[in-house]
Amino acid sequence: MKQIPNLFTLLNLFFGCVAIVMILQTGEGIMSHNGEEWSIFLPERIWWGAVFIGLAAIVDFLDGFVARLFKATSEMGKQLDSLADVVSFGVAPGMILFQLLRISYAREPQGLDIPEYWLLPVFILPMAAAWRLARFNIDPGQAYGFRGMPTPATGLLVASLPLILLYDRDGMLQQAILNPWVLYGLTIVLSWLMVSDLPLMGLKFRDFGFRSNLPKWVLAGIALVSGLILQWLAVPVVFVAYIILSLAFKNKLHDV
Repeated sequence: MKQIPNLFTLLNLFFGCVAIVMILQTGEGIMSHNGEEWSIFLPERIWWGAVFIGLAAIVDFLDGFVARLFKATSEMGKQLDSLADVVSFGVAPGMILFQLLRISYAREPQGLDIPEYWLLPVFILPMAAAWRLARFNIDPGQAYGFRGMPTPATGLLVASLPLILLYDRDGMLQQAILNPWVLYGLTIVLSWLMVSDLPLMGLKFRDFGFRSNLPKWVLAGIALVSGLILQWLAVPVVFVAYIILSLAFKNKLHDV
């Protein structure tokens, strides 16, 4: 029984590995219109990679719940969880950014000839994730609040990008997301958020009182409404709302 939570954690790692395999499959289509406009068709496997990152996040949530259920928390489980998270929410999202950046350059004339080192800055993200997780492991004061953006939240935001593009019927979001400078900027901002000392609320409920958990209930409401209206675009909306609510209620956050 004591190893059941660790098996959930390994399943998180398994899903992260499958996500990387899916993301790295080639198969995107590039079409030129009169040599001026370029259309891109993302391979279906990138979308599946995003889905497997989502599955890893579900399992990551469940392993903590199962550990508490069986009273099987351990130092090994804590370390194993962070090792799995580096892969699922650091390396796999980094691969998504790598592919999106490569595709964004490929949309430009002669973009396929760019040197590989132009794509390497996106790997700042997995490095920041590893730093964040290592710091989390040695900081006992982040049980109900966080210093810096949790790695799974960052991973889910990046994973939402291919799914947003999938449902972008008019192509407007494609123009914004598949822009090299947008992707570079997103990499820097997300990496900074993870390694920063920004006080952010934890999502665990100490009780179910409305006033004591007001920002969490507000965030849940935003997630529900935006999910119904915006579909996958709701993920970045909730991400930003999470930061705003955390800062707005930072005086009520404890153990950060």
